[in-house]
Amino acid sequence: MESTRRDLLRNVAAAALLGQLSAEAMQHVHEHAAEAKKATAGVYKPKALNAHEYQTVTKLADLILPPEGGEPGGATAGAPEFIDLLCSGSDRMAQIWLGGLAWLDDQSLKRYEATFLDAKPAQQTELLDLIAYRRNDTPETGPGIRFFEWARRMVVDAYFTSPAGVKALGYKGNVGMQVFQVPQEAITYAISRSPFKEG
Repeated sequence: MESTRRDLLRNVAAAALLGQLSAEAMQHVHEHAAEAKKATAGVYKPKALNAHEYQTVTKLADLILPPEGGEPGGATAGAPEFIDLLCSGSDRMAQIWLGGLAWLDDQSLKRYEATFLDAKPAQQTELLDLIAYRRNDTPETGPGIRFFEWARRMVVDAYFTSPAGVKALGYKGNVGMQVFQVPQEAITYAISRSPFKEG
C-alpha cells in the first residue's frame, strides 16, 4: 500500500510529538511546502492555521531566529510552512499550536491591549522574555513557558533542516575530503568515558 502525503505528514507530526523526528523526515516536509508554494504561484496557503495564526507563527519564527549576517531568519527559511504542514497532519500538534497562539494573544491583550501580532516589537519581546525561562513559571505563565519551549524547538528544527539552514551550517553533504583528521577533543572525550582508560 502506497502512503499519501497526508500519511507522511501524520507520521512526521507523530514523530515530532515524541521528539523522534529525523532530519530526513523534516526535509520531506520542507519539500512538500516547496511543492505547495509552486502550485500557488510561490505563495504558501496555510492548511491548518488561519491567516492570523499563520502570521503570528511567521512573526514568532523571526523573533526566535532573526535574520542575521546575510542569513535568512526562521520565517524566510520556511518554519511557518513547516509548522502549518505538521499541524495539518496531526490534531494533537494543531491543538498545541492553536492553544499556545491563543495564550500569546490572550496575555498580550491583557498586558498591552493588542494581540501578540499587533503589539509593539518591544512588547512582543517583553512577553517572550517572560516565558523564555522556567524560573518565571507561575500558574499564569506556565502554559506560555511550555508552549514557547516547544515553539523554539520547532522553529530551530525547521530552520536547520531547511535548505537555508543546512547552508548556514556549512554542510556540503557526502563529499570527498583530501585529509580527514579526528579532532583531538573527540578523542579526549571518548577516552575520558572509556572503562579501559589508564590509571
